[in-house]
Amino acid sequence: MKQWIFSILFLLISYSGTGQNTTHFDQATIAYNNGDYEKAIDGYMAILKSGEHSVSVYFNLANAHYKLSNIAESVYYYEKALQLAPNDSDVLNNLAFARQMTVDAIEPLPETGIGKIKNQVIQLFSLDGWAYLIILAMMLAIISFLGYYFSITVIWKRTFFSFSMSFLGISMLSMLTAVMLQSQRNSTIEAIVFDKEIHVKVEPNDRSEEAFILHEGTKVRILDSLQDWKKIELLDGKQGWTSASFLREL
Repeated sequence: MKQWIFSILFLLISYSGTGQNTTHFDQATIAYNNGDYEKAIDGYMAILKSGEHSVSVYFNLANAHYKLSNIAESVYYYEKALQLAPNDSDVLNNLAFARQMTVDAIEPLPETGIGKIKNQVIQLFSLDGWAYLIILAMMLAIISFLGYYFSITVIWKRTFFSFSMSFLGISMLSMLTAVMLQSQRNSTIEAIVFDKEIHVKVEPNDRSEEAFILHEGTKVRILDSLQDWKKIELLDGKQGWTSASFLREL
């Protein structure tokens, strides 16, 4: 837990150093606006290779691939943007358009009531968003406690104490939710199919019977690995094995 908290603080501090790739971003955006999507992609990729990741870079990179009808790449980078901003309406809308270019129409299994509510709460913010909320609530709790400590009248002491406990509770709940989100991400490995068409097998070998066929841009969940094979699961619950070379993990 302590290591996770320190990583949050480091993440927040590191954000102060963003903007070092502004020139690359501006040049890539100009290229995109001029219709030179290949140059735009090179510019955005240069930013990612430098180690800087942001919603805007992933989003614009996905848009450039979408313009070139690169189905798998556009879906992949929209999904990467969504990891950083789960409720961004622009990302969600454009991802929906990109998914319309995919061949496979897969209906997800319905979620149970409690499970659905839990996932909706966890996905309200990204890990960064929950980190900001934790820090903000902690700061407000400390300020409220100072108000309680220095107040003279009983009514103000009670008021500030109530605020302090409330903000402390919000901070603790936010931390618990963030831990659950991190645990969910660690236990759930997702990937995008990066081949025009793949034949998913029942067992991890080429001689095995074919389970089903998938096409580029389809999102899958990785359940297991065996040498160069990956066991995958679709949103509708179907499972099978495919070569790792056909997938790119999110």
